[in-house]
Amino acid sequence: MTNEETGPGGPAAPEVPAGSLLLDDQLCFALYAAQRALTAAYRPLLEDLGLTYPQYLVMLVLWERGETTVKDLAGALRLDYGTVSPLLKRLESAGLLRRERSARDERSVLVAPTG
Repeated sequence: MTNEETGPGGPAAPEVPAGSLLLDDQLCFALYAAQRALTAAYRPLLEDLGLTYPQYLVMLVLWERGETTVKDLAGALRLDYGTVSPLLKRLESAGLLRRERSARDERSVLVAPTG
């Protein structure tokens, strides 16, 4: 080894190139870790309410907007219909919301909190 390859305490750490693919250098991983930590922080509070974090987000939209369409609810949460539909089914079974076809447009399903 040459002097350029060693530091005061032994071999030098490898130089990390710009645009590193190391996990800790990835913004997407930092956001993922932050989201998991936030969800974990909410978990004990939501367990008392019998809600999961995604169910809580659905209820937040309904508490804020009142009756809305499934399409608008999915848009507000940035989720697709296939993801929102099972959440709504479980919340309806728990008595927290109601779903019904719109009288004005039968293609549209309205969702509203029950309380």
